[in-house]
Amino acid sequence: MTAGEKLINKSDCIGCHNKVNKIIGPAYMDIAKKYPATEKNINYLSDKIIKGGSGVWGTMPMTAHATLKKDDAKLMVKYILSLKKK
Repeated sequence: MTAGEKLINKSDCIGCHNKVNKIIGPAYMDIAKKYPATEKNINYLSDKIIKGGSGVWGTMPMTAHATLKKDDAKLMVKYILSLKKK
């Protein structure tokens, strides 16, 4: 288990996201399909986790996680983007 996966499992992410199936937010696999694992996307998505937002995957807003450290958010994003099927 990667550091990013461990952080996700300890967080409230699983209330809205699942690895394979859409719950309230998109499945991690769908996020990985949409965003290549570039530094630009890793920064963008980690900021999205910290600041929250809506509109990309529908109208339901994602809760901000303002207390999450940027480096931890990046680890979470790297794990999610690593799920892209090759």
